Amino acid sequence: MTKRSQTDGIVFQREIPIRHDVDVFIAGGGPAGISAAVAAGRQGARVFLAEGHTCFGGMGTAALVPAFMQFGDGVNFLAGGIGEEVLTRLRSADGTGPDDKTENSNDATVGIKVEVLKRVYDELAADAGVDFTFQTQLIGVETDAGRVTAAVCAAKSGIFAVKAKIYIDCTGDGDLAYLAGAPFEKGDEQGNLMPGTLCSLWANVDFKAWKKSGLSNENVRLEEAFKDNIFTHHDRHLPGMWPVSDNIGGGNIGHTFGVDGTDEKSLTDALVWGRKSMLEYERYYKEYLKGFERMELVATGSLLGLRETRRIMGDYVLCLDDFKSRAVFDDEIGRYSYPVDIHPAGTDEADFEKFKDEWENMRLGRGENYGIPYRCLVPKKLTNVLMAGRCISTDRYMQSSVRVMPGCYITGQAAGVAAALAVKKDTDTRSINIAELQTRLVRIGAYLPNVK
Repeated sequence: MTKRSQTDGIVFQREIPIRHDVDVFIAGGGPAGISAAVAAGRQGARVFLAEGHTCFGGMGTAALVPAFMQFGDGVNFLAGGIGEEVLTRLRSADGTGPDDKTENSNDATVGIKVEVLKRVYDELAADAGVDFTFQTQLIGVETDAGRVTAAVCAAKSGIFAVKAKIYIDCTGDGDLAYLAGAPFEKGDEQGNLMPGTLCSLWANVDFKAWKKSGLSNENVRLEEAFKDNIFTHHDRHLPGMWPVSDNIGGGNIGHTFGVDGTDEKSLTDALVWGRKSMLEYERYYKEYLKGFERMELVATGSLLGLRETRRIMGDYVLCLDDFKSRAVFDDEIGRYSYPVDIHPAGTDEADFEKFKDEWENMRLGRGENYGIPYRCLVPKKLTNVLMAGRCISTDRYMQSSVRVMPGCYITGQAAGVAAALAVKKDTDTRSINIAELQTRLVRIGAYLPNVK
C-alpha cells in the first residue's frame, strides 16, 4: 500500500440537503449577529442564523467577558436601538453588576450576569421570528461571479446548505467573507495580533475590603510579584476584575500571547495556557491585594476572549484619521466613541508603554464620537454579503475601538436592516437607497444626528 504524506489531499464529495431557503443568512450569533438577526426579522425578512457555540452572545456570554464597554460618549447614547434594548432588558431582569445604576453616565462600563444575558438574547431572537440553531458551524460557501449562492454548515445531524438572497458575516473572524474570496488584513505590519484573554468567574471576593485597601489599581504590585517569580510572563497589562454581584468577580485577567484565532492549534494552546495561568493570578490576587484572600475560581470561559483576527477589506476602510477628526459620512449608519485599545502583543516593557500612551491619549472627549459608514460593511469583490462586528473594514486602530460589544450592536443592526431592504428591493448590497436605510435605522432608535 502506498503511504500518503500529510500534505496530500483527498476528494470529499457529498450531495447535501438545502435545509433552509431564506431571505437572509447570518453566520455567527454574537452581539453583531443577534442584532442583525433581530433587526432583519423585525423588518419582515425571513432569517436563519447559524451559531457555532451553545448560546448567543459570543464574547459577552460563552467567553465570560465580564462587562460591556461604554454604550455612549457621556452625553449621547450611541448604541441606540437594539443595543439600548438589550441593556434595558438586562437591567429589568437584574442582569447587570452591582455598580450599575441606570442614572450613571452612558460612558461607564456595565457588569454582565452571563446567564441573564443569554436569556435576553434568546427572547429577542424568538420574538423577532428568527430561525436559528446552536452548535452549527459555517464550513464553506459556494460562489458565482462575486455572489454567494449557498452557505455550507455542519451540525450534529450532518452537513447541509443554506440558500439566501443576502448573507451577513458576524463570525468576528470574517470567516464567511474570507471563504467567499474577500480580501483581508490581519494584525500589524509584521502580522502580530493582539493577545487573547481567557476570562473567568471568581467567588468569595470582598469588593468592599478591596476598595478600602487603597490597592484598587490591580497593577500596583505587579513589579513586586515579578521579582518574586509569581508569574511566568511579566505581563504589565492587567485589565482587571469587575463586580458581577456583591461577592462574584468577573476576571479579565492575563493574556494569551501569540494566539491566532483563525488557527485551531493556536487556539488550543492558548486555552490550555489560559487555564494554567489562573493559578498564577489566583496567587497574585490572594497574596498581594486585599479582599481576595478567600477567592475561588468558579469557571473559565468556554470560548477564548479574542480581540482581533481578520479585518475584511470593504468599500471604505475606517481609519485613525476618522477617529481624530470625529468624521461624518454621507452614508453613516451609526456613531461610536470607544478609545483606541490595542493590547500589546508581548511582554516587552516598551510595547506596554506604547499601549499606555495610546490608551491615555487616543480617546475622545465627553459628547464626542466618530461616524461609521455603510461602506465599511460591504466587502470588496462580493455583491450580496455584508459584515458586522469586529471584522468590518477598518485599519487596526479603528478595529480596536469598534470591536467592543456596543460597537457590534451598532454595525449589526445596520447590516440587518440593510439586508432586509436589499431583499425587499430585490437588489444587491451596493444598490440600496442609503437615505431609506438611514431613515429605517432612525426609526428603530439608531443614533444618527447627521441624517436629515
